[in-house]
Order: sequence, then C-alpha cells, then structure tokens
Amino acid sequence: MDESVATRVRSRRSHNKSRLGCQNCKRRRVKCDEKKPACTPCSRHSIDCDFTHPPAVSSVPRATTRQYRFRRSKYQAETQTESSTTSRSDSEARYSASVSTGTQCDLAVSQPPGGVSFADLKLYHHFMTTACKTLADEKADTNRVWSDHVARWGISFPSILHLILSLSALHLASENPDSRAEYIAQADDHFTFGVRSVTGVLALLDSENCQLIYMSAALICLAYFGRGPRTGEFLVFSHTGQSEWLVLLRGVRSILITHHQRIFTGVLTPVPDDSIKSVSPAMQTELDQHLSQILDVRSWIKLQVGETAVWAIYDAAIEDLMTIFKETYEFRSAGKDGINLMHLAIGWVYRVKDKMIALLEARDPYALVVYAHWSIILQYMQSSWLMRGWDEHVVLGVKASLPPELHGWIEYPLRVITGRSSRS
Repeated sequence: MDESVATRVRSRRSHNKSRLGCQNCKRRRVKCDEKKPACTPCSRHSIDCDFTHPPAVSSVPRATTRQYRFRRSKYQAETQTESSTTSRSDSEARYSASVSTGTQCDLAVSQPPGGVSFADLKLYHHFMTTACKTLADEKADTNRVWSDHVARWGISFPSILHLILSLSALHLASENPDSRAEYIAQADDHFTFGVRSVTGVLALLDSENCQLIYMSAALICLAYFGRGPRTGEFLVFSHTGQSEWLVLLRGVRSILITHHQRIFTGVLTPVPDDSIKSVSPAMQTELDQHLSQILDVRSWIKLQVGETAVWAIYDAAIEDLMTIFKETYEFRSAGKDGINLMHLAIGWVYRVKDKMIALLEARDPYALVVYAHWSIILQYMQSSWLMRGWDEHVVLGVKASLPPELHGWIEYPLRVITGRSSRS
C-alpha cells in the first residue's frame, strides 16, 4: 500500500460526523463534503443537489414551492443504470418531504433542471413515437387524444405523466424480452407513483380536473393489463382476496358517475365510427355458434336457479353479454379487433349489476360459467400487446374455481380460446 492510499484510509477513519449533508448522500450512504452550491458527490454524478435549491422564505406557502420528483418503487430492480438509480434516490428523499405535508402531488407543478433522467426521457420519446399508437385506432382517434393531448396533459398533471411512462416501459418490455426485467422495474416504479399521486387528488375532483383524473384512472387500468396476468388474479375475482383490477374499475366508475357529462366533452367527445356496420355473412355463422352456446347456458342456469330475483341477475348479465358479442362481430366484420374491442369487453363488466359482481367475487359457479363465455371476447383482442395471454388466463382461472362436474359447461370457451377441451 503506497503512502497516498494509506492517507486516504486514515482520513476516512477519522472524519467528523455531520447531519447536515444533502439527502442524496444520505440515501446513498456516502460522505457529503457539504460544498455549496452543490456537493462533490452530486457534482460527480451530475444529479440535482439539495444545496442548489435554498429553502423558500416563510412568506411563501410550502405547497407552491414543492418540486415534483419521481419516487423509487419497491419493485425497482437493483441492477439499474447509474443515472437512473441516482435520480430515483434523489427523488425518494424529496417525495418523503412532500408526503409529510399531507399532499402527494399538485395539479400543476414545475420540473426543475436535472429532475428527469435520461431513462425517463427515453420512455417519453417512445410513448410519443410508438406506444401511443398502440392504445387506439389512429383513424378512429380523430381528436388525437392519445397521440397528442394525453402526452401534453402529462406535462401539467403528474399522475398522467407517470402512467404514460409506465405504459411506455411496459410496451418496451413486450418488444424487448432480453431487457424485460429492466423495463418492468421502470414501469412498476412509475405505476406506483402514478397511482399514489392520483389518489392524492381524488378529494379535489371537480368539473375542472375531472377529465384529467378520469384519464389517469383509465391509464391505470390499461397499465394493469399491460403488466400481464398475475397468479391468482382473474380481473373480476381473485384467489387471494379482493380483485385488484376490480378496485381500479370501480374507481373509474365512481368518477364517471359524478362527472360523466363534463368528462366526455371537448377532445373526449365520442366520435361515431362510420365504418362499423352490420355483421358480415362470413362472420355471422361464427357469431351464431357463440350465441347458441350462450342460450344453452342461459336455459341451464334458469333450470338450476329457483328464485326469480336471483335468476334476474344472471339473465340481465347474459342478455347484455349477447349484445356485446353482436357488437364485437360488427367491429370484427369491419376488420377491427384488438384494442378496438376494449370498450366492449370492459363495458360488460362495467354495466353488470353489483349483485352479479358480488356473485363472481364469491366464485358462484353459475356466474363463473357466464364469465368464462365473456372471456371469448378477450381472445379476439390478442393482437393488442396489452391483452396477450389474458383470455387463457381468465378461462383457466374459471376452470380451477369450478367443481369438476361443471367443467363441461365451460368446454366451449376453453376450446375456442385454448383449442383444448375441459378434459385436457
């Protein structure tokens, strides 16, 4: 060991303790030299040092000077690039200070220099150039909601920004299997912050911000699909308690109930698709097979259920399901599947009575058989990366939840989706 190395070792052993170092160094557990306007470790890593931003004077409310930062997720992988890791370490400290005030995000915030990592810029660029095009039919999106407005809303509304970055990372993960772990970690990080930040402003929901909050909730649901099927979670029911996705959908529903008219105005005004017409002759035979099978299920359930009020719950769900199938085949006849069917598939779950949802959550066998037939629609959405694997995951989840003697009643959707019978 030469003299210079020995000197460095001795200096580390005898350094003075200080609690005045910047939050970055504290998080990274390194010695802060407390230099102003930026300490040496922060300067070396090109990250934003606490000392660069002096505290606000007492006459200015804290909420107006709080800066928006990204928060590290508990899912974050340790093998991140250095720039991504240091940026998130810095953000975690600032987010903790923000939470202590009782507010998780502001409706409008500014981004200081150095606050966005290169990894996040890459995600934003990918969303603008590629991922946004996978979330809607470009021809039908005449108001350019996804390719223009959502990205611009993200600049002023933190939850939208984090959620589009999450979706962008999930899309990259689906396109780059070798880097999947890295992108999933980024997606989970942004998803966590996006959910928490929109939760923090739900109490402020009004006619002015309802569109932004609604879009945040819709993005959360899309990101949930994009993350892929989860063990024991089957959208409407779960083997481990309350369904995560159902909680998210109920959040969307509560927002729509209170501000439906205001939400669907401006660029979110629904635009009729003139290309959707009747079911083509080539598709009609296939549709008739589906409807015939659903009618058989309907007759069977009616024989099994004696109470009129209970039968009415199943009957209403089945009637709406047949309507959804007809509309699905109108879209398919126009050459539109995948993401174009999202509103139809989710619309059925959204509209069924709360008592039907309760039956599904309780894994009622008759409700599950109906639900298995609904999952056929997911099969026609597999061209969308968001929905890959969900059809098989749901129908196999139903099979695992049904008693063996009832497996015959889901043999049809099993065969349509997996190509196998219930006995396979």
